[in-house]
Amino acid sequence: MDLPMNNAVQQPVKFGIIGGAGFRAQYYLRIAAALPERFQVSGMVVRDESNAREMELKWGATTYRSLEQLLTNENPDFVVVSVSGAVGMEYLFKLAEAGIPVLMETPPAPDLEGLELLHERLGKSGARIQVAEQYQFHPIQEARLALIHSGRLGRITETTVSISHLYHGVSLIRKMLGIQYEEVKIRAMRFQSDWVQGPTRQGPPTEDRRVPLHRDLAWLDFGDRLGIYDFTRDQHRSWIRSNHLSVRGERGEIFDSRVLIQQASTVPLQLELRRVNKGELENQEGYFLQGILCGEQWLYDNPFAPARLYDDEIAIAGCLQRMADYIHGGPAFYSLAEASQDHYLGMMIEKAIVTGETVTADKRSWVEERT
Repeated sequence: MDLPMNNAVQQPVKFGIIGGAGFRAQYYLRIAAALPERFQVSGMVVRDESNAREMELKWGATTYRSLEQLLTNENPDFVVVSVSGAVGMEYLFKLAEAGIPVLMETPPAPDLEGLELLHERLGKSGARIQVAEQYQFHPIQEARLALIHSGRLGRITETTVSISHLYHGVSLIRKMLGIQYEEVKIRAMRFQSDWVQGPTRQGPPTEDRRVPLHRDLAWLDFGDRLGIYDFTRDQHRSWIRSNHLSVRGERGEIFDSRVLIQQASTVPLQLELRRVNKGELENQEGYFLQGILCGEQWLYDNPFAPARLYDDEIAIAGCLQRMADYIHGGPAFYSLAEASQDHYLGMMIEKAIVTGETVTADKRSWVEERT
């Protein structure tokens, strides 16, 4: 199969990081450390002095207190903006004005007003901006999308996504269904119960205790296609709740790792999306993901093997490599318009939950500006 990205760029790409002490920003540092032949960190903006010293000691990277200092002393090919809310927007405006390509973390703005402002100021400016929505580049999602695009499932009509929250989940719904910016009617509800507290971003639980659980469910009706959103807070980190994704087409379905297809000969197939790891049993090639098989077909080849990265790091490395290709004339991979659409639909899901009404997400200003 074809590699999922263009690997024509031979020299390591140099990127700066704004927000270098944050949780998300450290993904990029780990990836650069694991793949120095591909990626080099060209300075980090860390405003707090003590955090900056800690990051320099831990990662050996140079830190600066401001964007101006970074740009005076470094020459990055692009800059990763990994700070949230309106702060990230201001950095985006400054970098666009300076003509520096940007890989923006999700979401690109905190609210609908911010999204509209982004497109008012940048929509037709020619600024080179992409957004690091990594879920579509997880190995299992790449494999599922490869199977969908092969046509073996026929036309896709439904998907259920229970993977991550709001805009992340919506991005997968759109990708699985082949939706772009179509109008959608949304119904939603919230169910509350209790569960035992599991891992959070701060780490594993330190005591056994029950906490309130909010499970959000939404139905996104695109007319001829249906997306079902299902997510419980911290579900993706939980030890006792499973993630789930299914896709239904005219000729078959994907249900997590199981694939069912009825061929034109009427002979049914029962297949599996099977992860193949090196380094298991007697294999001595090192421990890493080689790829994902479906029957005799490789649906996904890990382009970063043999680096020892876990799936979320592989996906973010995919964003970095695609950004490197993009600034050298390659295709866009997740535009500001796409990121705005997914965040907008996520906010509309929340509105449908709060109001209990069916809401309609119509076309917004960024639809005409999409790349």
